[in-house]
Amino acid sequence: MGIVIGQARTFMKKFAFRIELDGGAGGPVYAGFSKCSELSVEVANVQYWEGGGLIPNKSPGRLTFADVTLERGATVDRALYDWLNEVVSLAAGSGIGLTDPAYKRNLDIVQLDRDGAVQRRWSIYNAWPTKFVAGEWDANADEVLIESVTLTYDYFELSPLAR
Repeated sequence: MGIVIGQARTFMKKFAFRIELDGGAGGPVYAGFSKCSELSVEVANVQYWEGGGLIPNKSPGRLTFADVTLERGATVDRALYDWLNEVVSLAAGSGIGLTDPAYKRNLDIVQLDRDGAVQRRWSIYNAWPTKFVAGEWDANADEVLIESVTLTYDYFELSPLAR
């Protein structure tokens, strides 16, 4: 009988994921995507020296959250395009490009295993689309038309899973 030290590691695989979007007045929107850029946050390093000290005092500063880009094969679903169109209409109407908080929505990026069980759930808050790409149109290509949407947001968190 062998001795086991520590716990076995489980690595998350990139099998599938879906987006669960607060759809505003139209209710929630569920969409599958084939690709999602990484979620990342950076904390600024604020350094200052006190009265002749040789070693700086360091403390965390402002947070910077990178935009996230979602890609999928083009479908008949218009929810993400319509959301971007709402933001564009509002920005054009105001003349100064401000985004009304009513167009910011919360969403979850849900990581699934091969059996469809939830592995992780990342919650993204106050997101809104900054870019929509309808894909490259080439009648001679065999590939599927890929559309993408880029979202900016205030912050994200890893949501706890029910056990």
